[in-house]
Amino acid sequence: MNILVFNVGSTTLKYACLDAETEEVTASGLVDRIGQPGGDAINHVMAAKIAIDEVGLNNVGVIGHRIVQGGDLFLGPTLVTTDVLSRLRTLDTLAPLHNPAARSVVEGLVEIGTPQVLVFDTSYFASLSPAAYRYAVPEDWYQNHAVRRYGFHGTSHQYVTEKAIQFIGGNDESRIISLHLGGGASATASIGGLAVDTSMGMTPLEGLVMATRSGDLDPAIVLHMTEHVGMEPSDVRDALNRQSGLLGLCGDPDMRTVLDRRKTGDPAATLAIDIYVRRIIKTIGSYIAILGGLDALIFTAGVGQHSPEIRWLVCESLQHFGISLSEDKNQACCEETADISAPDARVRTLVVDTNEELAIARLVRNTTTRQA
Repeated sequence: MNILVFNVGSTTLKYACLDAETEEVTASGLVDRIGQPGGDAINHVMAAKIAIDEVGLNNVGVIGHRIVQGGDLFLGPTLVTTDVLSRLRTLDTLAPLHNPAARSVVEGLVEIGTPQVLVFDTSYFASLSPAAYRYAVPEDWYQNHAVRRYGFHGTSHQYVTEKAIQFIGGNDESRIISLHLGGGASATASIGGLAVDTSMGMTPLEGLVMATRSGDLDPAIVLHMTEHVGMEPSDVRDALNRQSGLLGLCGDPDMRTVLDRRKTGDPAATLAIDIYVRRIIKTIGSYIAILGGLDALIFTAGVGQHSPEIRWLVCESLQHFGISLSEDKNQACCEETADISAPDARVRTLVVDTNEELAIARLVRNTTTRQA
């Protein structure tokens, strides 16, 4: 049986078809600039059908979907039914940039009759305690309006954490911090493969500085911009999600370009990197305090895997925690999983190649096996 995995972004659709037994990728691709002038598709449903045409529907036994937000309604992979789709619609407002697009694909493919399984970014964080996921807001907000931390990038964090534990010969007490640093960025603290804290919150806006998202900020800033500056709430939301982060600080969301500008002495790019790195360091320090120590620090995703400079800047301020890099290993890193720690480091620092499509396929396979 082949599993076709869809990973829907706001204007993209990545897909991969994997053999359920061998886990070999038989086809993969990207439908880009969806709904934009000159794009590959007018909407996400058409993008999915382009992918299916490329793969061949007869070659697909089940379709797996990455869904960003499962709320507290979906705590694990879920087979699509009419009732599931009804409940899924209620979560659109919790992830407005991602869930509606992904849901439209699921609904648009119901007619083809192929079983579909939803895999949620939030599922890995079902193990968080109330002390980790509750906000200090009125009880009514939590009980009636679902205001709580959910966490995101969970499939990636789970995958790389499990790989790291295997790589270091760890166990169910291994203390791991994983940094998923891409266009979106998040950090997660885990013990033995179970999440205990994470940086993203009710939405993917909270936490680290990202390509275009602000990350943590004083919530009164929103009130200031709406009540005193006169911005519409929708405009503030758009600014914090699409015009902030690296883009807001220096005018460019691409980490590679920002680093190049920093090397030339560009003050805006230098400040952007300083703020980006400082936020990561603060998060790591707080997680070490919660974990009571650290066995391994993981870098993954586009920036985490491919930027030796960011890894070095993050780790050089953490040597008092036992985190220290080998300069040669850090620069040469290109393996799927690599240990870039200095020989005398007390904490193992790893670069792990995340593979969300494979992780999703495994969860889909396990779910359909149980349903059979």
